[in-house]
Amino acid sequence: MTIVTKTERTKVKRLPARGAYDRETIYSILDAGFICHVGFVVEGQPYVIPTGYARVGDELYIHGSSASRMLRNLAAGVEVCVTVTHVDGIVLARSAFHHSINYRSVVVLGRAELVTDADEKYAALEAFTEHIIPGRWPEIRWPSELEMKATSVLRLPIEEASAKIRTGDPKDDEEDYEMNVWAGVVPLETFAGEPVPDTKLAKGIEIPEHVRAYKKRGQR
Repeated sequence: MTIVTKTERTKVKRLPARGAYDRETIYSILDAGFICHVGFVVEGQPYVIPTGYARVGDELYIHGSSASRMLRNLAAGVEVCVTVTHVDGIVLARSAFHHSINYRSVVVLGRAELVTDADEKYAALEAFTEHIIPGRWPEIRWPSELEMKATSVLRLPIEEASAKIRTGDPKDDEEDYEMNVWAGVVPLETFAGEPVPDTKLAKGIEIPEHVRAYKKRGQR
């Protein structure tokens, strides 16, 4: 089991037993999603921006317009905090105080770097697409030179990070377990719906297998 660098900034202080620092746990949470929130400060003003991401090895990639304020500031080397969260259930306790949420989350800290190598940038864009819907990249038009210039890609090494996870039943006070109140967990899941064709889709084009497979994957 490989452990990421555990620092005072990433150490889970509130309910530390829920913290995890091994790459297997952190990567499984990152790989299960594709939207992160990127926090940074510019001239004293904090911003938190949602964006897509992909993990390749021990690095996290984010991308967007070259004109993006977020990407321009991150490329300048400001400190960044990237978070990913999955909500797995609503925890209903017998008391208001002990209601909670079952979740899996990751925090990654560091400084992002602008990807300038053309091959790495291209591979990162492919990774974004394949991370969201595997099998899509071979079937679509790949980015043109102009589109590549209009897109910035940033790389954030996953070196200072931690996961925090809550599972299981509510943790009520001992004297509350005898109350005549239902308690338990309402599970929450994300399901893929039936694919909806583009209104300008040419006739005769069937739904590709990788799209159908995504629907099945989302419903497992």
